[in-house]
Amino acid sequence: MTNQPEGENCRELQAALDIIVGKWKPIILFYLMENEKLRFSELQRAIPEITKKMLTSQLRELEYNSIVHREVYQQVPPKVEYSMTEYGRGLIPLLVSMRSWGMEHLRYLEDLYGKDYEKLKKN
Repeated sequence: MTNQPEGENCRELQAALDIIVGKWKPIILFYLMENEKLRFSELQRAIPEITKKMLTSQLRELEYNSIVHREVYQQVPPKVEYSMTEYGRGLIPLLVSMRSWGMEHLRYLEDLYGKDYEKLKKN
């Protein structure tokens, strides 16, 4: 433990969480990680629960932080593709680890509560 004031110790962690926190950003990044490029409509089909407004907002935030690249093709109809930047690809080990831990956690919950743990969680 260092003698830094409380809060200073977590500054770097908070910076990372600010980029990937939220319900949708890790999912968007996971799909972009698994595909070289995706169009907006492909992302929307892959994540049907997300609204257009939320997908747009999340993509803009990721683009602002240089995690995602937005390529606009000048054609009719307009074509826009999204991909992870080289900088953003640095998140891949973290995303893979999060998925692995998530799978272990789901197995743990199933062992703890049985196959109906999702129903228990909603109650």
